[in-house]
Amino acid sequence: MTSKLLGARTLGALAALTVVALPAVGDAQSARSSSNQPIAFGADSGEQAADRISLRGRAEVTQGQNRLRADAITLYRNAAGDPERVEATGTVYFVTPTQSMRGDRAVYSLSNGELVVTGNVILNQGQNVLTGGRLSYNVNTDAATMSGAPRGGAAGSRVQGVFYPNGTN
Repeated sequence: MTSKLLGARTLGALAALTVVALPAVGDAQSARSSSNQPIAFGADSGEQAADRISLRGRAEVTQGQNRLRADAITLYRNAAGDPERVEATGTVYFVTPTQSMRGDRAVYSLSNGELVVTGNVILNQGQNVLTGGRLSYNVNTDAATMSGAPRGGAAGSRVQGVFYPNGTN
């Protein structure tokens, strides 16, 4: 994927964010922690304030083998400057080595590794596909819970999926 990297001045200000943890699925239980891996940022534009960093236009945050991509990404920091939450809007993708999630909005809580994707959610794992209105996914445990869209929503109120048994193509 091609995206412009933020300017050196903005990127330097973002360097303090190397403590952000987007743990790699599967690596979370291993001795090797992705929280020690560098974080890469990319966007068409970006800005920084005391409590947040905003990325706009083909925004992307990667760490280890996980990637969060969206039209806009905002990383919120606490008073000490430590990252607390990442919010992504527009067409949102969260991709791990084994699965990908797509939705209209995502909120990632760094303290507990919980990613919540809402709005026309699609979860892919290999050929298996699950759709719904809200996905709660824990990057540390790989646990996922899908719920349907609210009644009257464009996607209806059902969770739907297609699963292929082992050996079936």
